[in-house]
Amino acid sequence: MNYYKKTIIQGLSTFLILFFTMSFSLKSQNILTIEIRNLKNNTGKVLIEIRGGKNNFIKGISADIVKQTSVITIDSLNEGEYSFKFFHDENNNKKLDVNLIGIPKEGFGFSNNAKGTFGPPAFKKTIFKLKGGVIQKCTPLYY
Repeated sequence: MNYYKKTIIQGLSTFLILFFTMSFSLKSQNILTIEIRNLKNNTGKVLIEIRGGKNNFIKGISADIVKQTSVITIDSLNEGEYSFKFFHDENNNKKLDVNLIGIPKEGFGFSNNAKGTFGPPAFKKTIFKLKGGVIQKCTPLYY
């Protein structure tokens, strides 16, 4: 009988250790979801550049467009401050097309839906904190 008690206690201990380890790792996971809505059409892709600080490029991502919406989920980021910019690459040339005076011909935007007056917004307006799960819902600007 003593042997069975010991085996049950060892099995229960192993289960509890695994349970708490899994619970902790799930809680400490940082997930960023970016939803770009109200795109002009379903043509092309959305290109996103994620930064951790003003000069720290983290990742570039391209995403498909379905029903004029693009949703990107990233679960491999550390807790901290981030920023991103994006554009609707309608012609798939991997660059933001502009007219002769530099006004974008394709939709574009920034995290926090930050907007600038004559040019891009101040970087500090685009910064958001990532801790746990964050959803950034953005709408592109078209001129």
